[in-house]
Amino acid sequence: MEKTEAILIGRMKYSETTLIVQWCSAEQGLFRTIAKGALRPKSAFAGLLDLFVTADIRYTPARKSDLHTLVEAHWLNPRLGMRSNYGRVLAATYLVKLMALVVEPHAPLPAIYELLTKALDFLNERDPSRAFMERFELRLAEDLGLVGPQGARGSEAAYAIEDSFHRRLPVQRKQLMTWMEQHPG
Repeated sequence: MEKTEAILIGRMKYSETTLIVQWCSAEQGLFRTIAKGALRPKSAFAGLLDLFVTADIRYTPARKSDLHTLVEAHWLNPRLGMRSNYGRVLAATYLVKLMALVVEPHAPLPAIYELLTKALDFLNERDPSRAFMERFELRLAEDLGLVGPQGARGSEAAYAIEDSFHRRLPVQRKQLMTWMEQHPG
């Protein structure tokens, strides 16, 4: 049995009662678990497996695949303030998708996990801004070694990530920029 603190960054329905849940942990990196029976009304997971929640989890490692079995989850930080508006959820979704674009599954990522935790905690309290988004992109690019501490400005860091990994930036970036223009500070 493994135990870790992790942020729930994705979930999808596997069957009528079961979810596949994607997590981000400092020690384990990105990994997936199956939460059997999570959608049953009396499930031990009822109401716990929500996006952007930080939880202490226990899981049984898979022997032949990368889909582990979730055994237990307890909230550490539910980030309920994030649900106050669409912009916060959109920003969190963009940050998670950008991070997932550039990290390898099951690779420890303590600096990136800390960066994501701080960003989600910020969004729990405040609406996103262009400066916030670009600061996250810059710190992520620095952590990946793509730019130096003063090596990029503005959205240059995002495009350095795009160029280095040969993958388009998540569509949520453009959606977030539009939302921020429509909802200034």
